[in-house]
Amino acid sequence: MTDDTGGFDSGAFGRQGRPDFLPAPERATGLGPGWGPPPPFLPPPVRPAPPARFSLALALVVALVAGAAGSVGTYLLTRPPSGTDPSYRLSAVPSGSTTRPPDSVAGVAARVLPSVVSLEVKGNQEAGTGSGFVIKGGYIVTNNHVVAVAAQSGEIRIRFNNRKSTTAKIIGRDPNSDIAVVKPAHTFGAPEITLGNSDSVVVGDPVIAVGSPLGLTGTVTTGIVSSLNRPVEAGGETGSDFALINAIQTDAAINPGNSGGPLVNASGQVIGVNSAIATLGSGAALGQQTGSIGLGFAIPINHVRRVAQELITTGSARTSRIGITVDTQYQGPGVRIASGTSGGEPAVTPGGPADKAGLKPGDIILEIDGQPVDDSRELIVTIRNKAPGDQVKLKFRHDGDEKTAKVTVTAAPAPTAHPS
Repeated sequence: MTDDTGGFDSGAFGRQGRPDFLPAPERATGLGPGWGPPPPFLPPPVRPAPPARFSLALALVVALVAGAAGSVGTYLLTRPPSGTDPSYRLSAVPSGSTTRPPDSVAGVAARVLPSVVSLEVKGNQEAGTGSGFVIKGGYIVTNNHVVAVAAQSGEIRIRFNNRKSTTAKIIGRDPNSDIAVVKPAHTFGAPEITLGNSDSVVVGDPVIAVGSPLGLTGTVTTGIVSSLNRPVEAGGETGSDFALINAIQTDAAINPGNSGGPLVNASGQVIGVNSAIATLGSGAALGQQTGSIGLGFAIPINHVRRVAQELITTGSARTSRIGITVDTQYQGPGVRIASGTSGGEPAVTPGGPADKAGLKPGDIILEIDGQPVDDSRELIVTIRNKAPGDQVKLKFRHDGDEKTAKVTVTAAPAPTAHPS
């Protein structure tokens, strides 16, 4: 039986007038054959309220977090740009003084620096720099190898510690000792330096080197005396204008440009003239000058004092000698006197100091003043370090027998002076 229900059986409806089961709609996706209506609505479970203490703690945490977030937010909104802080201040500069004890390095340097100068030297084809220091009368002592390029025709300019400068002329120079004296046109009130006694120097004494290394005027370095009586070649690089010096060795940093500057003791007295350094290599491949490796050499001031005085008074300096020619081929202990004439010079100068003391050609000198002599350089620098008129005690071997003799040092004929 059908009615106006559209072909549906009214008995198939439940009490609410809805079907209890409906077939799957056509073209439904994701639904299986057991498709049905969604499950009935269930109310959410009821949870018990937290204790009052927990609520209080939670509120406190929330308050702290909110406060911190507010502070961060305020900082981010009010912070200065680029992280700067206009209110930032460091502590004030503490009070201080530049006064130093007179016997400190700074105290000694303050007394010495006004007497030290730098030299700028120009020749026909060469130029260079060096150092020097003012002595009595406004004269300046420096190295011969510093001013040699201006000996014939050139220019020397002296720069003082107060930055004033003037020209200078050569008074005299001695290639054998590598010492020269020049006279500036003006000294601008520069004080003379105090000369000390190099014979009282001992190994370990503190020393200060002052000069213009690499043109850096007024440079001060410190160290100690690391050795004494060191035979060293100084002077020209060509081999024709060099000196053998009985040097004071120091580890105070000495570099090119320090030549001619003073080496002073802890009292500010000059004990030597800085003249040479030892190096590990030339550095020519890099186009650079080599620097200090802690082996610097200075001419003892007692020797410089005599030479400088002679240069000022006569224009030249005497070279000490005992009148022998050395056998440079000898390889044994000591120094052997040549057996015959060498280069036109006799082995023993007739009437000379060695001849008068009884030394003969072929004799072997073993000691000078009780000190062993290992090679000819030691013999030469030891004799040159003596003044004409001084006596030395020689121990020598003659025909297998050891003998001693006192020899009075004399002077070689002075060369003709050629001051500029």
